[in-house]
Amino acid sequence: MRKAGLGAAAALLSIAGAWTAAGAQSGSRIPVENAAMEAISEDGTSIAYWRSGSGPPLVLVHGTTADHTRWAGVLPEFERHFTVYAVDRRGRGGSGDGAVYTIEREFEDVATVIEAIDEPVSVLGHSYGAICSLEAALLTDRVRRLILYEPPIPTGTPLYAPGAPERIQALVDAGDPEAGLEIFLREVVSMPASELETYRRLPAWPVRVALTPTIPRELVLDRTYTLRPERFAGFSVPTLLLVGGNSPPAFRQPVDTLAAILPDSRVAAMPGQRHVAMDTAPELFLSEVLGFLGSARQGADE
Repeated sequence: MRKAGLGAAAALLSIAGAWTAAGAQSGSRIPVENAAMEAISEDGTSIAYWRSGSGPPLVLVHGTTADHTRWAGVLPEFERHFTVYAVDRRGRGGSGDGAVYTIEREFEDVATVIEAIDEPVSVLGHSYGAICSLEAALLTDRVRRLILYEPPIPTGTPLYAPGAPERIQALVDAGDPEAGLEIFLREVVSMPASELETYRRLPAWPVRVALTPTIPRELVLDRTYTLRPERFAGFSVPTLLLVGGNSPPAFRQPVDTLAAILPDSRVAAMPGQRHVAMDTAPELFLSEVLGFLGSARQGADE
């Protein structure tokens, strides 16, 4: 792991080397020793995922404006402990997309990948991908442990200013997806200006710009998704809920809601962090994730 004490901007710049190495021989892909795999979801859509490392299986499900390469900065440490399966969610990377988008298809996508691995898995989902991971865990009995990092579940606290999805869509339609991405990061993710400027210099930036057209359909969660607590009354999967200590209420409140709903869950607040601690404080992020998953491995060995 990296030495503790890196500032957010320094930490972001320090992962640029990992991104460069990841894409040097394979475009936007994570390292060449990975194996690209495919699962066919319930609606016939092809979902790509990328295998690397060795050990018990760990499925990674990225959030909005990303593909499987979003984990490049922390992937080497995960690979030391796990066989990693990094998913390209539908509509990006190596995955296909359906003719009509609904969030329920994404739940099925994640469950399909988990079933294809054919043994119990741990799942780490970030942001929108965390909602997909949570709901997928109800569709399969192969989830052994679950980590959800700030799933933006609608709680009544506005996640964005009125008209934000429409403004982003208008910029995409006008041929300026980069401006739409900046609106998303500033107004929804609440990314500080200094952090945003550093993000713009990362090799991942062009990938995120290219994926901006998928933002509006995911941003309208308050219109497309409702958490139904009764469905989780008997949910027995041990769950770690990650939250940034400096994250805005729209990201903190869903974590509090899930902590009250999920019977076997605990919250880990990462001091000084917001929505992308895997980038701004990777050593802290890894400590929380590996600590939680390490206790699972220890229990399995006893």
